[in-house]
Amino acid sequence: MTLWEAVAVLLAGFAGGALNTAVGSGTLVTFPVLLATGLPPVTATVSNALGLIPGSVSGAYAYRRELAGQRRLLIPLCASAAAGGLVGAGLLMVLPPGVFATVVPVLVGLALLLIAVQPLLTRALRGRLTRPGGGLPLRIGLGLASVYGGYFSAGQGILYVALSGALLEAPLQRINALKNVLVAQVNAVAAGFFLIAADIDWPAALLIAAGATAGAPVGARAAQRLRPVALRVLILTVGTAGLLHMTLG
Repeated sequence: MTLWEAVAVLLAGFAGGALNTAVGSGTLVTFPVLLATGLPPVTATVSNALGLIPGSVSGAYAYRRELAGQRRLLIPLCASAAAGGLVGAGLLMVLPPGVFATVVPVLVGLALLLIAVQPLLTRALRGRLTRPGGGLPLRIGLGLASVYGGYFSAGQGILYVALSGALLEAPLQRINALKNVLVAQVNAVAAGFFLIAADIDWPAALLIAAGATAGAPVGARAAQRLRPVALRVLILTVGTAGLLHMTLG
């Protein structure tokens, strides 16, 4: 890796950490930059997942006020996310790289649709599927979304926000805080698996980690100042740009 490539990876980590904390989809910034440095796709995915962990933890800490009082909710959701993330990491090691290529845009597109109609959907489902703790439907949904997150993390945060917004009775900022913890959980579980089973480019992972750790609080502060409607519009804008990048790009 040249000096300029290292600078590009560091800046991509900063932008990815800020985006992940604010809305999700930071991998759509970091992953292409890692590929541009010459890393194979699987190595780039593994190094990216490992590098983004400190940023996810930093982002979760920045949202500690919104996380207050949610420990009982987080424990079962984190368990579901960890199980899904481990399965996804295993799939990355055994499946051909193109298997999820057609599935990823569909999942992200569905998540964006759910976020767009979330206020209407929540009102329609209130008292039917929505529960104060999300219930079994949310745990199952987050577990399945975490399979994707462990395999390839681009857009996983948007999936978490969409599912939680539809099935959980909570304000959007608190849902965003939960999302940051779940992303950190899945990345940590996947990275633990990758440490044993995959090749990691440590310079790239460390540069992503440094940038993401610095960028995450910046993204958190920006997102926390937004009203729910503005935050939803920002998520939809970033997610749509990422979706177009994946399908056209």
